[in-house]
Amino acid sequence: MSANSTPVPLLTPYKMGRFELSHRVVMPPMTRNRSYNNTPQPHAIEYYAQRATNGGFLISESASASDISQGGPNMPGIWTEEQKEAWKPIVDSVHQKGGIFFCQIWHPGRIPHSGLDNFLLFWRAVPDDKEYIMPTPQQLRANEVPHIIEDFRIAARNAIKAGFDGVEINSSNGFIIDQFLNDQANDRTDEYGGSIENRCRLALEIIEAVVKEIGADKVGIKLSLFSELHGEKDSNLEPLATYLAKELTKLGILYLHAVEPREAPRCLESIRMAFEGTLISSGGYDKTEGDEAIAENYADLISFGRLFLANPDLPNRFEVNAPLNKHDRSTFYMTDPVVGYTDYPSLQVAC
Repeated sequence: MSANSTPVPLLTPYKMGRFELSHRVVMPPMTRNRSYNNTPQPHAIEYYAQRATNGGFLISESASASDISQGGPNMPGIWTEEQKEAWKPIVDSVHQKGGIFFCQIWHPGRIPHSGLDNFLLFWRAVPDDKEYIMPTPQQLRANEVPHIIEDFRIAARNAIKAGFDGVEINSSNGFIIDQFLNDQANDRTDEYGGSIENRCRLALEIIEAVVKEIGADKVGIKLSLFSELHGEKDSNLEPLATYLAKELTKLGILYLHAVEPREAPRCLESIRMAFEGTLISSGGYDKTEGDEAIAENYADLISFGRLFLANPDLPNRFEVNAPLNKHDRSTFYMTDPVVGYTDYPSLQVAC
């Protein structure tokens, strides 16, 4: 870049806690359904290494916190020793490229894959409205909540032992924590339902337990408060977002990764004002929109899902304004170890 050229905001460095990022382009969690029997596979080494850059920030696909939190038969877990060991060479491949790598941890709550046998812990006795047929979930008893918190704590510990630089707690997209947050889904009458404080209790208890286990400087959270949860949004969004962001600030976590729904762009102002850590925005951005969001200090980092999936060298393409590969949605969730996974060409191959 010449001395007279204007820096591209997405490609400017950023210090996220103790991590020195060389650019602001984040690879977010993306389920790929290629972890057979819930165990990460060797082909994931190439997949993540392809997308790693020196000083770049990557977040893994969601890893289940326990054997009762499996979202599908080919999604990875991080609750067993075998899974932890399987993650190690994948993490190493990212570190060898100079990347920073966090593990996203989740529990799906009432919407796991319909083929699971251990369909046990669910928070609300209301069927989900998915197209597939599934049993009516059982309401999660208050005395069972500590088991879920413990699952997250142990999973976070396992992630650090596997070599990850930190963890992201998945509190988005209608999964268990998101289900508690939304007053249109949470009809509990105990200490986990009703008021904003009560509905945020599970999220904050999980984050607090993980912070105590691995340190706040290694913890992020992903939220989708402004998205519909099975057709419904919380009835009092701004106070909910503000309260939760302030409480997360008190816990001192590293970052908050927030989803902007397509129908509500630039909706994160309340979170930006209330949260004092790094804010990552995710919302179907293109390069121009990402540059604008960074330049306007709307967010600190921008995550790109489909663009990063189809363009393993996305930051490099942004730097030289190169054409982008188009994603093939039909291959997103295939179990093939190559097709739609590691066969998207990098720039030097495409040109």
